[in-house]
Amino acid sequence: MKYRQATTSDVTGLKQLAINAWSPFKKELTDEHWQTLSNNISNQNTYSDLLKMSICFVCENGNAEIIGMAFLVSSGNPTDVFEKEWSYIRFVSVHPNYGGQGIGKKLTEMCIDLAKKNKETIIALHTSEMMNAARHIYENFGFKMIREIDTRLGKKYWLYTLNIANG
Repeated sequence: MKYRQATTSDVTGLKQLAINAWSPFKKELTDEHWQTLSNNISNQNTYSDLLKMSICFVCENGNAEIIGMAFLVSSGNPTDVFEKEWSYIRFVSVHPNYGGQGIGKKLTEMCIDLAKKNKETIIALHTSEMMNAARHIYENFGFKMIREIDTRLGKKYWLYTLNIANG
């Protein structure tokens, strides 16, 4: 497996990975919520827009197919969830055929390392009740749940932060 930084030429591969990685959640969502998620992950602009404001790390298999991704958005890009002073991780995704091999952990670690290198002080993320494995990874890195946020896709979501100012 090879890890590298994504480029704009990877947008189609990022989209395909998201479709593969997120489709198993269809059974956990109502038809309406699945349609919302499906529209988002199937839209090339989702990834090209994120690439404009972040660094994306990918993992490729031996056939150069993208099987994992994670985006690190630098501070100064606030949302309804993330504060202006925070950097944050988005769309950590791993192809289901490659789960349990440490790819999500490695991509998260790469985001944390870049945030430290860039002298960020807080790195944040949000995750849901559908993502138990991911929550375990984040908590092992030291992310702390700071609050429940508004429901998304009919599921509970929590906001996590990691203070990286001193290390």
